Amino acid sequence: MAVVRCLDEDVAFLLMTEEAIHGADLNPLSAWLASQPPWSDLPFLLVTDRGGGPERNPIASRWLETLGNVSFIERPFHPTTLLSVSRAAVKGRRRQHETRRLLANLRESDQRLRTALHAGRLAAWEFDFATSRLNVSVEGKMLLGRTELQDVGLDDLMRGIAPDDRASVAGALSRSMSTGQDFAVDLRFGRPDGESLWLDVRARLVRVAGGSPQRFVGVASDITVRKGAEASLQGLNELLERRVQERTAQLRQAHDELLAQIAERERTEAQLRQMQKLESIGQLTGGVAHDFNNLLTAVIGNLELLRKRVQSSPSSDRLIDGAMQGAQRGAALTQRLLAFARHQALDARPVDLADLVRGMDDLLRRSLGPSVTMIQDLPAGIPPAHVDANQVELALLNLAVNSRDAMPDGGTLTLALDLAETDVTRDLAAGRYVRLTVSDTGSGMDDETLRRAIEPFFSTKEVGKGTGLGLSMIHGLALQLKGALRLFSTPGRGTRAELWLPMAHDAMEAAAPEATARTPDGKRHATLLFVDDDFLISLSTTSLLEDLGHTVITASSGSQALEVLRTGRPIDMMITDYAMPGMTGLQLAEEARALRPGLPILLATGYADLPTRAPFDLPRLHKPYQQAQLAEQIQGLIG
Repeated sequence: MAVVRCLDEDVAFLLMTEEAIHGADLNPLSAWLASQPPWSDLPFLLVTDRGGGPERNPIASRWLETLGNVSFIERPFHPTTLLSVSRAAVKGRRRQHETRRLLANLRESDQRLRTALHAGRLAAWEFDFATSRLNVSVEGKMLLGRTELQDVGLDDLMRGIAPDDRASVAGALSRSMSTGQDFAVDLRFGRPDGESLWLDVRARLVRVAGGSPQRFVGVASDITVRKGAEASLQGLNELLERRVQERTAQLRQAHDELLAQIAERERTEAQLRQMQKLESIGQLTGGVAHDFNNLLTAVIGNLELLRKRVQSSPSSDRLIDGAMQGAQRGAALTQRLLAFARHQALDARPVDLADLVRGMDDLLRRSLGPSVTMIQDLPAGIPPAHVDANQVELALLNLAVNSRDAMPDGGTLTLALDLAETDVTRDLAAGRYVRLTVSDTGSGMDDETLRRAIEPFFSTKEVGKGTGLGLSMIHGLALQLKGALRLFSTPGRGTRAELWLPMAHDAMEAAAPEATARTPDGKRHATLLFVDDDFLISLSTTSLLEDLGHTVITASSGSQALEVLRTGRPIDMMITDYAMPGMTGLQLAEEARALRPGLPILLATGYADLPTRAPFDLPRLHKPYQQAQLAEQIQGLIG
């Protein structure tokens, strides 16, 4: 017992003599040896007498049976023998201790693996090809809906796999067997309780030394939640994709709308630039036309006086007539410039456009020539338009001449009237309009030419055959009358010009073209105050008035005219220019009426640059004027 109490796992070996254990109770020692762990086999060195080995000493067999790992040392022995046997025993014991360490590590690794499998809810399984036996861990059995004591066979496993997934399982097995790659497949499994779950099954193929497959060792995990999340994510992705497509469509629509707005803005800016350009050119041409009107007034007045004072002869009459015709053509050009600049003084009143067109029939036919056929579509019942008859005649003549020039080989010109109604547009206010349409079958215009058609001085005609002001004048006239000019054209198919004119809303009769005024006989002579800052106009007009028998007092400014009125001299009538430096003709008229309330006043002007709200209306004499027009106005005011 004393020996047993000294024994533990750290003892390297036990050295005993035969005499020491002879007759002793070895049961405690035998029990201790039997309780050794599997790795331990304590070595004994037993010293015996000569012939003490089991082959010559039968009692030694009992020592082997009781002690197990026994090495016999016979007396007498050399110390080297004892040392050698001792070293062998120690070395063997150390190997046992190494085995103990390896077994401990193996148990620890096995425990960690089991813990990891349990924590990860992984089911371990193994399939042996030789026995066709499937071993499944406890976690695997629970995962498959079995109890811990139930076995899971290969047939049970295959029956639980969803039919749609069996082909993929078979394919994965075949690839792993043929290539040696790991077996991996996701499958749906139906448990005996009716619940269906997704399993992620993975395994590695183990082969024997010859390369034949020995077994599959793998794990399986429940991925039902993951698959559900993937399905939900896929649904969300599809929903997101639909929403992205919808949003993309909305953005594309917004982009298209933005491009349309940008295009509209660019178009509006282009129109604004065009209007600003037209306005600038209009101001320039208006000023030039005003000054030119003054010059023509002096020229025409002097020519009229010259005709009266020079002895009549064919040569002199021809020269004077040529000069007068040139001056009148200059006056017509000035009227076009003023109409383009929208400074033309208009005498708008209700006009029956059907009568106006019919009254121009001879003039239009002579202007068109024999190769152009004119058709008039003038239905009855078209209400009057609120226009200036003279300006509309000029516009219609310009349109007809343009159409004639577009049909050099002949064609058809159609003049039509109708009543049109429109909502608010960029060039017209909402309301009813009388529409005068001029259509031809000529060469037409392309888009670029049509876009520039109303630009001032733009013309497709040869040099000397057009000023480029005709359509500009008509456009300016339409705007001044609160109407519009619209052009439509197709190359090779002709052009259609629509002149939208406001409908008259009163019952006044249509105005007839004014007849040439003649100086009435028996008129009385009057004292006239003539006011103009232009010396040439003052000189020629004074001569015209004196030739009519009137006494003329001249003033070159409004302040000089007021000084004359303050003197108390008898004045029967005052004729004043409008555009004068320092004081306009309207301001002078207001001051003059304050001094002499009943004084007749005639306002001479080249364009309608008058305030929209004047303190009173004055009769106007449009420049350039002739002696007959002067006489008529004076006769109308003072008799």
